[in-house]
Amino acid sequence: MLHAESGTLADRTMADLPRILRPGDVLVFNDTRVLPVQLSGTRQRGEGVVAVSATLIERRDAARWRAFAKPGRRLKPGERVVFSDALSAEVAAKNEDGTLDLVFDRTGESLDAAIAGIGAMPLPPYIAQRRPADARDALDYQTIMARRDGAVAAPTAALHFDAELLDALAAARIGIETVTLHVGAGTFLPVKAETVHGHRMHAETGEIDAGTAGRLNAAKAAGGRIVSVGTTSLRVLETATGEDGILLPWRGATDIFITPGYRFRQIDGLVTNFHLPRSTLVMLVSALMGTEETRALYNHAISEGYRFYSYGDGSLLIPER
Repeated sequence: MLHAESGTLADRTMADLPRILRPGDVLVFNDTRVLPVQLSGTRQRGEGVVAVSATLIERRDAARWRAFAKPGRRLKPGERVVFSDALSAEVAAKNEDGTLDLVFDRTGESLDAAIAGIGAMPLPPYIAQRRPADARDALDYQTIMARRDGAVAAPTAALHFDAELLDALAAARIGIETVTLHVGAGTFLPVKAETVHGHRMHAETGEIDAGTAGRLNAAKAAGGRIVSVGTTSLRVLETATGEDGILLPWRGATDIFITPGYRFRQIDGLVTNFHLPRSTLVMLVSALMGTEETRALYNHAISEGYRFYSYGDGSLLIPER
């Protein structure tokens, strides 16, 4: 783990967190759970049968999902993709961003159960290109805090935490809280627009209950620091905080896009992995730490051989105030 605080960089491990953080600080995790939304099926047109791979990325209603599909260009509206004897979907629309809208022949909980029965974990492309998802990924790609079904990608900063580390943090009087943001694929898409303001963030749904909001406000008022575990919990915390710095109970959708110049209202630090250039995640880190400091910590990470991406190494980032 790379620890960046007060203008200094130190190579540490996640096991050091109970000694680095202060009594009264609070770590805030995202408790979303990843759904097995990677589906394989076939499309038949006349005598021709084509294998289809679909990754569901956003639920539109009880029966409709937006999806990435391969080969998406060969699928036409009105065609049917068969995923199993008990589940099929019609291509309802082809969207400008290259996604498809699939309308399934099941709805609600019946559809959820069918997807869970045949789906695989939606591993990041740089893993999926090397090997298919297996039974172990069903555990490895869920965080220890995963409780609430709804994500199509894991909030991977929390993959560094296990029960032993959580116990050590509690013994050090460091608080643990959870919020919910159901992670969508759009969070990780690269910025392709000519300018930052031309990039559109995909909305994601989530929730902060009144009890959690109250405890975080009390911890902050007592001098504790709020440290987000992952950029997803950071985004929901900042969405739910007013200009006065008070965190409010919240439920809804957020498309907050945090870039350099943003004034943070709630969080005081961030645990996160190392991200790709030109990603919204690097922009968020730059907003928190400053552009030059971000360059310095990434240069250090590269020179020291830190691993990037979802199953890579992490960092604790606490900006100067």
